[in-house]
Amino acid sequence: MRKVGLFEAKQKLSELVNRAKSGERIGITQRGKLAAVIGPAPSEVSLKEVFDNIDRIRKRVRKVKGLTVRSLIEEGRV
Repeated sequence: MRKVGLFEAKQKLSELVNRAKSGERIGITQRGKLAAVIGPAPSEVSLKEVFDNIDRIRKRVRKVKGLTVRSLIEEGRV
């Protein structure tokens, strides 16, 4: 991780953001101590991907005969 001082970071913010967008992590120091880190933003996940993952997980779950969500809820109330 490359470190830059706060003054330099203010002068070169656009350049640092572009480098972070490319995947680089850049530390910003204030009075010689690490104060912040600029890094790539997390990738956005589409709603379709979320539901696809839910469906994939549901298919992997094995069902137990005679066990229902209702029975588990009722058992927990006792």
